[in-house]
Amino acid sequence: MTVDLNLSAFLAGAVLYMIYGGIYYSLLLGKKDQDEAGPMKYVVAVLVAFISSALVGVLVQGTQSDSLGSGALVGGLVGFLISIVYFKNTLFGLMTKRMFLIAVGDHLIVFTLVGALHGLFL
Repeated sequence: MTVDLNLSAFLAGAVLYMIYGGIYYSLLLGKKDQDEAGPMKYVVAVLVAFISSALVGVLVQGTQSDSLGSGALVGGLVGFLISIVYFKNTLFGLMTKRMFLIAVGDHLIVFTLVGALHGLFL
């Protein structure tokens, strides 16, 4: 089975991921921690957006989720799996409850949105 990733969905998903992340973290964190990692964190964030869109696109196509709802379900499951990892890290004291809630909220929402977008393009 070959998966031909839809270029329009891939690009739109990456842009959606970047816009959502910029808004989400700006609202929640404000100007905190803006200078810690310097400009390199933005380069990494853009790469993560493109990689995330590609991987969700492959999963949506691989599961033949050809609608908004089924794409959102696949994306939501990805966000849920990532949230489980954050939950484990929180249990072991690797992140605070506030950090956990911020990260989980981000991943559940953004992956659901990117999955829905990819589902629409199928």
